[in-house]
Amino acid sequence: MKLRTRLFLSISALITVALFGLLLGLVSVLQMANAQQALVRENSVTLDLGLKLRQNLGEQLTLLLDDSQDKPALEGLQRQFQQLLDEGINHDDDSPGDQGFAKASIDYQAFLQAYRSSSSPSKSLGADQPLGHAFNVLRADLVESHKRALQHINESEQKAHDRALLIGGLLGLVGLTVLILGFVTAHGIARRVGQPIEALAKAADQIGQGNFEVTLPVAHALELNQLTRRFGLMAEALRKHQATNIDEVLAGQQRLQAVLDSIDDGLLIIDRQGHLEHLNPVAQRQLGWEDARLGTGLGDALQRPELDEQLRLVLRGGTLDRVPDDLSLEIDEESRLLSYSLTPVCHPQGQILGAVMVLHDVTEQRAFERVRSEFVLRASHELRTPVTGMHMAFGLLRERLSFAPDSREADLSDTIGEEMQRLNQLINDLLNFSRYQSGLQKLELTPCAIDELLGRACERFAAAANDKQIELQVELTAPLPRIQADPAQLDRVMDNLLDNAVRHTPTAGRIRLHARRHAERVIISIEDNGEGIAYGQQGRIFEPFVQVGRKKGGAGLGLALCKEIVQLHGGRMGVYSRPGQGTQFYMALPV
Repeated sequence: MKLRTRLFLSISALITVALFGLLLGLVSVLQMANAQQALVRENSVTLDLGLKLRQNLGEQLTLLLDDSQDKPALEGLQRQFQQLLDEGINHDDDSPGDQGFAKASIDYQAFLQAYRSSSSPSKSLGADQPLGHAFNVLRADLVESHKRALQHINESEQKAHDRALLIGGLLGLVGLTVLILGFVTAHGIARRVGQPIEALAKAADQIGQGNFEVTLPVAHALELNQLTRRFGLMAEALRKHQATNIDEVLAGQQRLQAVLDSIDDGLLIIDRQGHLEHLNPVAQRQLGWEDARLGTGLGDALQRPELDEQLRLVLRGGTLDRVPDDLSLEIDEESRLLSYSLTPVCHPQGQILGAVMVLHDVTEQRAFERVRSEFVLRASHELRTPVTGMHMAFGLLRERLSFAPDSREADLSDTIGEEMQRLNQLINDLLNFSRYQSGLQKLELTPCAIDELLGRACERFAAAANDKQIELQVELTAPLPRIQADPAQLDRVMDNLLDNAVRHTPTAGRIRLHARRHAERVIISIEDNGEGIAYGQQGRIFEPFVQVGRKKGGAGLGLALCKEIVQLHGGRMGVYSRPGQGTQFYMALPV
C-alpha cells in the first residue's frame, strides 16, 4: 500500500471517530436542554397558579373575618379561585401523575359547602369547626402542591446533573479512544516512515564524508521504496563521478604544477590567513630558500614586516597606493633586486580566497637603468654647454646678418633657430627626467588648491584652444580639499597633458578638466574627444623614450616625466582610452 493511502485512511478514521463523539455529545446536550426547559416551564406554571390561589384564599379569609361581609367581592374572589383551579386541573391533565389541583378543587367545594352551611362564617373558622377544618384542608392542599413543584424542580436538576456526567463520560471516552488511536497511528507511521528516513539520513552523512558504499533500508511504503532505490542509484552515480573528478583534479593539478614550474617569474601562493601555500622552483631559487617554508607568514618568511600590512590590504579588497619598492636580498654573497606584485584571488561570487605574489628579478634591469640614467645625465650636461654656446653664437650672427623676409636664407635661419630651441628643450627634459629617476629632484610642498591649479592651466592654453576652436570645460565636484604638493611640478604635469590633448583634439572639439574627491585621494582627469590610443599601445604609454599613440613627435619623455612627478607626490597615474572615442589621463593624489 502507498504511504499516502495509509496516511489518508488513518487520518480519516481518526476524524470519523472524533466527529461521531462530537455529534453524540451535541445531540445529548440538545435533548437535555429541551427536557430541562419543558420541566422548568411546567413547574413555573404550577408555582404561579399556587401563588395566585393562596393569595386569593387569603383575600377570601379576610372578607370572611369581616363582619360586614362584602358578598359581591367574596363571590368574585370565589369565581376567580375556581377559574384558577380549573386552569390547574387542565395543567394536571397535561402532566400525568400529578392531580394536586383536582384534589384542591374537591376540597374547595367542601369548603364552599361548609361556608354555605355556616350561619356565622367569621365565628366558624376554628380548627374544630367544619368551616375551619375545610379551610385548613384546602390550604394544606395548596401548600402540598407547592412542595411537589419544588420537589420536581430538585429532581429535574439531579437528573440533568446525572445526564451531564453521563455525556461528559461518553465524550471523555470518545476523546480517550481518539487519543489512543492517534498515538497508535502516529507510532505506526513514525516506525514505518521514520526508520527508513533516518537510515537514509545516515547514508547521506556517509556519502557526504566520501563513503559511497552504503546500506539502504527496505521500506513497506511504495514511495519510500522508490526513494531508497533512487538514492542508491544516486550514490552509485556520485561514486563514479567522484572517481572521475579525482582523476580530473589530479590531472589539473599536474598541469597547473607544470605551468607554475615552467614560468620564468617566481610565484608565491598565499591563503586567506596570509600564510604561504605554495611556491614554484623559480621563486625558491630567487629567494635562496633550501626549504619551502610553507605555512609561515609572508613577512616572516621574507623578513619584511611591511609586506604583512600590504598583504592585509590586498586581502581586504584594497589596492596598493603606489608601485612597491624592490626587495633587496643578499643571496650567496650576491645582492639581488626583486620587483613584486600582490594580486587577490577571488571566487566567482566575489569573496577573496587568497593572494598571489609574483617576483621578477630586476637586478640587471635596475643596473642598466642606473647606467642609462647616469649616461643621460652626463651626456645632457656635456651637451648643454656647447648647445648653449651655439645658440648664443647663432643669436649674435642673426643680429649682424640681414636677409630679406621672403628669402630662402631667412627661412633657413628661422629653421635653425627653431631646431636649436627644440634641441635645448630636449636636453632640459633629459636633465629633468634624470633628476627624478636618480632621486635628485626634491619637492617644495605647500598647500595647493585644486581649482586654482586647473584655472591656471586653462589660462595658459586658452589661446591655443581658441586657435583650434576647442572648448575647455572645468568641472569641480565639491568638496575639494587642499593638498600638500609642489605647484610648479604639478603645473608641468598639467602643461604636458593639456599640450597633448590640444594637439590630438580635432578642430571644434572639446577638452574636459574634472576634479573630485574619492576616499583619501583627489582624482584629476583631462579628457579629450580625439582619435584615442590603440589598446596594445596603452601599456607602454608612460615608458621613457617610447612614442606610441596618435601622433608621434618629441623624445617620448613627456608622459614618463608626468608619471615620475605624480609618483614623487605619492600618487599614481593612469590612462583610459578607446580608439575613435577620445582619451582620458587621470592622476590620483593623496589628500
